[in-house]
Amino acid sequence: QVQLVESGGGLVRAGGSLRLSCAASGSSISRNGMGWYRQAPEKQREMVATITSGYSTNYADSVKGRFTISRDNAKNTVYLQMNSLKPEDTAVYYCNMKTPTWNRMYDYWGQGTQVTVSS
Repeated sequence: QVQLVESGGGLVRAGGSLRLSCAASGSSISRNGMGWYRQAPEKQREMVATITSGYSTNYADSVKGRFTISRDNAKNTVYLQMNSLKPEDTAVYYCNMKTPTWNRMYDYWGQGTQVTVSS
């Protein structure tokens, strides 16, 4: 059974940095696309960054140049380095793993980690 556990969230001042980690268990992530999504209060979940099994990355326009997604398949872990944080980055950040099924691409989700950026 696949489990994703996020860590590294917390409270930081605007302009500060945080590094989020997503530790996967129950399955190797080496062949899976991974990503980070976030959800602010009363807003819909949005994609922040994704990384394919081939290490291709994609970022939301709002975080380009500030956030970096990476993966360490040997450690079964995905990271999100967040620099120059803004109050608008405040949200619960969720780790995502995409797995093909017979019918569709299935999304596994972690429990989320809170990131709060104070002004």
